[in-house]
Amino acid sequence: MGTVLPNAWLPGFLSASLYQGPMKSVCTPLLNCYACPSALLSCPIGTLQHFAAAGKVSWYAVGTLSVIGASVGRMTCGTLCPFGALQDLLYKFRGWKASLPHWTRYLRYAVLAGLVFVIPYITRESWFSKLCPVGTLMGGLPWVTMNAGVRSMVRSLFWVKVAILLFFVTTSTMAKRPFCRAACPLGAIFSLFNKASFLQLAWDPDTCTKCGKCQVICPVDIRPDRNPTDPDCLRCLDCTLCPSLKLTTVFHRQPFGGTVFPAPVVGSAPGASAN
Repeated sequence: MGTVLPNAWLPGFLSASLYQGPMKSVCTPLLNCYACPSALLSCPIGTLQHFAAAGKVSWYAVGTLSVIGASVGRMTCGTLCPFGALQDLLYKFRGWKASLPHWTRYLRYAVLAGLVFVIPYITRESWFSKLCPVGTLMGGLPWVTMNAGVRSMVRSLFWVKVAILLFFVTTSTMAKRPFCRAACPLGAIFSLFNKASFLQLAWDPDTCTKCGKCQVICPVDIRPDRNPTDPDCLRCLDCTLCPSLKLTTVFHRQPFGGTVFPAPVVGSAPGASAN
């Protein structure tokens, strides 16, 4: 669905032309290459960096992403993202597997700050779009394949883009969703809302056996029983197959019927009042 709906302009592939109608002013909650021949909607990251390159702020894109993030956190990443689904599929290939170091999660914030805002503002060019592996897959490769004129304009930057795409395709066979966890600027934005979004993941410590099966099925290799509001959590809800984990709302963080105890006040004596 995340692939079909934002890219339903099939005449684009038939005529080798981009859709330029009114729908192109609407941002999707996903990375969706503007240059994809079938793209109906725009990429929110592309919009943000385009305005940054012009020295402006797209309040429309900021508002759209804020509403989505405040509502569902990273759920669109876990349920709609086509590039995420591709990484999930690639990880199913047999072979050597590894876990990404914890520190790699911070790289996506560097990508967001550097390639989406700072560098475009300084250079007046949209650098994330120039390097985005999703754009290469959805826009660059189709155009080079279909259009001889585009093929004649291929330069070294295109092969850098292809190399980046191949890097994430390869690493996806060894680690769970490396692009989503370490490099996606849209995921970085939505992850900021995970702790306070309307939809929340709740954990029941009374029934949890700490078996770790939730981490085994988690597409980003985290333990939701340790931190249900982890910024890496995609809210894919795969782990809710376990009766100790459940989707809830920010107003009902303990849907299992247990008592929620307040966190202890730092520096207070055991049993002391928090007042």
